[in-house]
Amino acid sequence: MEDGPVRSGLSEAGSRIETLKQRALNADKRVDQVEDVLDGLGKTMNGLNAAVERLEGGLDHLEGTLSSLDDLAQRLIRLVEPVEAIVERIDSIVTRRETMMSPMDRLRRLRNRTVR
Repeated sequence: MEDGPVRSGLSEAGSRIETLKQRALNADKRVDQVEDVLDGLGKTMNGLNAAVERLEGGLDHLEGTLSSLDDLAQRLIRLVEPVEAIVERIDSIVTRRETMMSPMDRLRRLRNRTVR
């Protein structure tokens, strides 16, 4: 009967070893899961970095385009300013002509009425 406590101790030790073994397997699975998550995160970060690089390239191109448009607008302003001055002078000449011709137009109308 003395074998009972020894067997009980061995059985308890075997149970503890089995529990520790199961915990180690569970921890190993968790480590694998974490590694999978980190691998997925690494791939996502690589994709995000590539997208940010493309965005930076697009923004650089947009900046260059806007700069070219700004230069073009400045040149157009320099071209339009003299044309505006010419149009103002023509408008002034037409206005003077109308003012000068107004009395003559009245005389013509009067003359045309009397001739009929």
